[in-house]
Amino acid sequence: MKDLEVADVNRPSRSQLKREDQVLHMMAKELVELSVASLVALKLSDQLREAVKMASAMPANKGARKRQLKYIAGILRTIETDIIRERLDLFKNKSAHSARELHKVEHWRARLLSDDKTALTELLDTHPEADIQYLRQLVRGAKKEMALAKPAKSARLLFRQLKGLFDETDQLS
Repeated sequence: MKDLEVADVNRPSRSQLKREDQVLHMMAKELVELSVASLVALKLSDQLREAVKMASAMPANKGARKRQLKYIAGILRTIETDIIRERLDLFKNKSAHSARELHKVEHWRARLLSDDKTALTELLDTHPEADIQYLRQLVRGAKKEMALAKPAKSARLLFRQLKGLFDETDQLS
């Protein structure tokens, strides 16, 4: 009788097992939502990679995909998932960081295209390596295109130029 009580104390609770299973199920969903290139970068086992590929090819609202997700969670249960979790978090952080960077570039472009006279000066203070003549030319061209309702070629070029400036700064940091 005492042996049973000792075994019960060492075993995790049922709710703890359910929480762990739920975490693995969410990880399986994240894996299925990744692109093929990201899956290759994760360096998953062949069995897991094939299961994820099959699940991503299935329609999202069907029972077969749910069964496949359970199968993937079962595979994850048998392997060490810490490395996979770290790599998934790294992918998430990269995409969030790049989204923030694009918003920052868009903000600067909007400031330059508005009638804010200090925007170009502030940009040059933070990025002295910028080609001021080319930036002014792009700003003038973009404003002219907006006034004439032409396609925004200069605005796109301005965005690319600003993105290049911010990318160079990030690489130097």
